[in-house]
Formats: sequence, structure tokens, C-alpha cells
Amino acid sequence: MLSFLLLLYQTPFTFVLLSRLVSAPRRIPPLEPKLDKEKRSVSVVIPTLNERERLPHCLAGLQEQPIGEVIIVDSRSTDGTREYVEMLQGQYPLPLKLVTDPPLPPDWVGRPWALNYGWQQSDPSYKWLLGLDADTIPQPGLVAAVVDTGETEDWDILTLAPQFIVVHPGEQWLQPSLLLTLVYRFGASGDRRQFSEQRVMANGQCFLAKKAVLQALGGYSLAKSSFCDDVTLVRAAAQRGYKVGFLDGAKVLQVRMYTSMAETWREWGRSLDLKDAATPLSTWGDCLYLLAVQGLPLFVLGGIGAAGAQSIVDFSLLALNLGLLLIRFLLLFAIRPSYRAVGLWYWLSPLSDPLAVLRIWLSALQKPKIWRGRLYSNLG
Repeated sequence: MLSFLLLLYQTPFTFVLLSRLVSAPRRIPPLEPKLDKEKRSVSVVIPTLNERERLPHCLAGLQEQPIGEVIIVDSRSTDGTREYVEMLQGQYPLPLKLVTDPPLPPDWVGRPWALNYGWQQSDPSYKWLLGLDADTIPQPGLVAAVVDTGETEDWDILTLAPQFIVVHPGEQWLQPSLLLTLVYRFGASGDRRQFSEQRVMANGQCFLAKKAVLQALGGYSLAKSSFCDDVTLVRAAAQRGYKVGFLDGAKVLQVRMYTSMAETWREWGRSLDLKDAATPLSTWGDCLYLLAVQGLPLFVLGGIGAAGAQSIVDFSLLALNLGLLLIRFLLLFAIRPSYRAVGLWYWLSPLSDPLAVLRIWLSALQKPKIWRGRLYSNLG
């Protein structure tokens, strides 16, 4: 009876997974670097809160890029971030502006508030705004590639998936499983089918937008209380008819998001459910879907292996979950370019799938109260 119920539960979700992955081979190719030095009409805004250790790598990656201006929005850092930028201003090869955002309103999250202020402080003569996180490491040719793609394809908002730097064994084991919860739900970056759907994905670590579109949307106010402001804003723009896209930027952008398995679990896991950008029905539907196709296969295979297949239903369930496990291993090869370097723990990451799905469920059940050292007791 249990085998029959599991088969009934997992089978339709498996077809959903296949429908989302089948178009991956036809996705838009990864962005290629563009190394010419002609200045682009773009303002780069980097929000910071205690980013003294990470910011130098980001600014070093930008200094040879064809940018109109770089704006650092500091939210009253206490670790020397502001002093570092002040020291750098006199010698940085690009116009480098340092501003402090006003006190955080009670109905805003810090990141969209800082980005909104940076947009307001940017030079209105530049057409594009490029929001970058301080933990990103821009590679040569990033800015020209993303801006030119925005121009030639007439994107209104364009975000890029990066190449991840994961160093420690725990990161390499857990992080790919968490990343694949996004691939399972929304397909691969560059998949054209997702751009016209309400479930379009985005990555705020590299967020290019026409300033005129931001003006029409009211800046970042549509995502002011969201802990996944990038996805919230892009979906709101898509619903209003703007052309939005999410492309593979692994060749032009690297990111060192977190430095341990515990930090990856705590910080990234808190927003991966994307409930701020979705309806409760969609959020819990995703949870049930991930449990079926990513969380259960190892347990089902282990249970059948221990008890033995006794019926045609058992054999069907065995075949289904072997197929899901095969898909999972094939996806490891597919997302390998999304990582700068990997070791044995990366290839063992399917063993962490149940843990990754558990993290999504826990995140869906909770509203963050502390984010990047700030307390948000007034939200949710």
C-alpha cells in the first residue's frame, strides 16, 4: 500500500521535472566576455554592510571595466568598509562615489533600501543601472557583455547566474543540492520558456535594469519588504509586460557567497523558498514537488533495497526512483561549469539532497527575523 501511494505521489511530479528540463539543451548560451574599453552608459551600485573583507575583490574586478560610475552605498558599516572606500577614492581609476543611505524605514529590508538609494544617487544621464553584491568578483569583460546583451536583445531587466567558489568540503557537499532546488523548480538559466512566466528567476548579485524601467516601477519599492527582492521585483516587472531575462554568466562573474556549510545552510537557505515572490499555494506546491523528486529517492531506494521488491508496484517505484537519481547525477555534470573548482564532496552532493529539501521546508515555515546582522521583528 505504501509503495502504491508513493508511486501515485511521485509520478506526476516526475513528469513536471522532465517538462522543465527538456528544453535545457536549447537554452541561450552563456555570456561571453567582451574586452573592448568603450565606456558603457551604466552606473554600478554596490550595497554594503560590513563588507570590508569582500569588497576589495569586487572593486578590483571592476577597475578595468568600461563603467560610467561606481556608487558604494554603505549602511553604516562598523568593520572599516567606509574607511576603505574613502582611502581608495583618490587612486581608483573609475569615478567612485561613497554614499550613506538614510535610516532604514520599518517596512523596508536593508538591501532593496540601499539599492533604491543608490539608484536615486546615480547620474541620470546613464541609461543602465547595474547592481552588484560586494561578494561578487567581476571577471574581465563582464560589464560590456551584460550591457551590450541588454542593448542588442532589448531587455528591460537582465540578471546573471554566477560561477560559485566553494572551498570547504561541507560547502561542496551541500551547496550544489541547494542550487539544484532552483533548477528543479525553474529550469536552467537561459531557458527562454521561463521569461514570460510568473515564475521567472533572477539573481540580484548581478542585476541590470534600464533606469527608465526602474522609474516606472517606483524603484525597488515593489520589493521593499522582500528577502528575495531580486525575484520579487523581476516578477512584478514581468507581470507588467517588461522583458526580463535570467542568463548564464559563469564566464564573466564569480561569487564567494559563504565560507562554510553552516553559513550556507543558515544564510542562503533562509531565502531559497522564495515565498516573498510567490503565493502560498505556489510555495507549498514547490515544497511537495521537491520532496517527491529530490528529497525522497534515496530513502525509497534504501527502503526497497532493504525489504526487496515484492510486486510490480515495487518494481515500478524502484525504476522511477532510479531514474530520478540518474537525473540528479546527470545534473551534476550539467551544473559543473557553475563552479570554479570542485572535489570529491561535490560528486557526493546527491547524498545531501534530503537535507536541502528539509531546508526549503523550514524556510517556507519561517519568516526571517535577522538578516545580515539586522533585526526585522516588524516584518511578517
